[in-house]
Amino acid sequence: MTVAIRPNPPVHEARAPQTRSGPGFTEFVAIIALMMAVTAISIDNLLPAFPAIETRFSVPDPNRLQLLVYVFMAGFGVAQLAYGPISDTFGRRKVLLTSLAIYVVGCGLAMVAPSFGWLLAARVIQGIGAAGGRVLSVAIVRDRFAGREMASVMSLTMMVFLIVPMIAPAIGGLMLALGSWVYVFVSMLALAFWLTVWFSLRMPETLHPEYRRPLSLGATWDAVRTTVTTRVSIGYATALGLLTGCIMGYVGSAQQVFDTGLYHLGPLFPLAFGLVAGAMGAATLINARIVRLLGMRALSHAGIIAFTLVAIAQVGVGLAYHGHPPLAAFLTILAANQFLMSFALPNFNALALEPLGAIAGTASSFVGFYTTILGAFSGYVIGQAFDGTVMPVGIGYAALGGLAVLVVLWTERGRLFRGGVAG
Repeated sequence: MTVAIRPNPPVHEARAPQTRSGPGFTEFVAIIALMMAVTAISIDNLLPAFPAIETRFSVPDPNRLQLLVYVFMAGFGVAQLAYGPISDTFGRRKVLLTSLAIYVVGCGLAMVAPSFGWLLAARVIQGIGAAGGRVLSVAIVRDRFAGREMASVMSLTMMVFLIVPMIAPAIGGLMLALGSWVYVFVSMLALAFWLTVWFSLRMPETLHPEYRRPLSLGATWDAVRTTVTTRVSIGYATALGLLTGCIMGYVGSAQQVFDTGLYHLGPLFPLAFGLVAGAMGAATLINARIVRLLGMRALSHAGIIAFTLVAIAQVGVGLAYHGHPPLAAFLTILAANQFLMSFALPNFNALALEPLGAIAGTASSFVGFYTTILGAFSGYVIGQAFDGTVMPVGIGYAALGGLAVLVVLWTERGRLFRGGVAG
């Protein structure tokens, strides 16, 4: 079985004739997942190296090490504005391969960094390169699928993608054992090389020639305006950005919470981090299996409401133990929250893009930019509030979850759990 190439709109017309061989369904999902995984491994792989980097560059405040995450996300977010319009003009393949080349340059600059400022600049370049995989993975899936099928594919992709955070810190720890923090960036280079070869050999162009758009500020602005003025798209993108802020706040402070600042797990830090990521992977697999039956709205609305309630309970548990609950209790409630969040994340993304098939690339760019910047800013606020307790993470989850529920209520005009043809 090969993946046929289909034009974007309308979503229910017959598929276009295939003009080039491509991967089967399973391989297609794996390639898309690897494109997305570049981002995850670029962040999570580096977390165990924070103490070594702190020592190497004499970083005065441990909270400043979180900037290695947030500047990456800044470059990652802003660059997404460019990749979609460019890929809508020149196609997905050329743009993805160019983005991987930029990512490799960022890795190389990080490996030879003489100062912490240089390393931060290299991380920005890495983020700019990694953004191509984020935008184009969604655009390629949207080129090929729509509705509940798209949500199912995105869930399967995210399930594979979420395996990376389970193992990335362990890989980073292994690289540290083999040499130094520089070896962590060697592992990132290896991943980029593998993806470049696999994508080049197996993934055909998915953008149908009839739907290539001129590269112009006017056309891009029209597409962005359509995205912003489509209530479902901007509403679910906002909710997605708020939940992304929860993830970024947790990831940014995870090394301090589990290792150096609170629980002092040392080499067991990757295990704790992986257990929480495993909960997200399990939920995403379940979502992929039942979303076609129940619909995106039913699952995502139930997920975000339950997430917010558990986040409030998380704050209560933190207060009961003066900000330092037993590790088992904290891990359990944190994993529960990540589990519930994963019923919202892929479905919010699919719902945001569902009405925008004719401008999939530009829409994916803008939604990616908007959700990433909103998420990075929210996560930065949570991370920088770290005070040696679990309270900033719990309060951040509850606040952002509650805001996301309100945004979804606005998006659906106060009527939750209602489904349409696709949702």
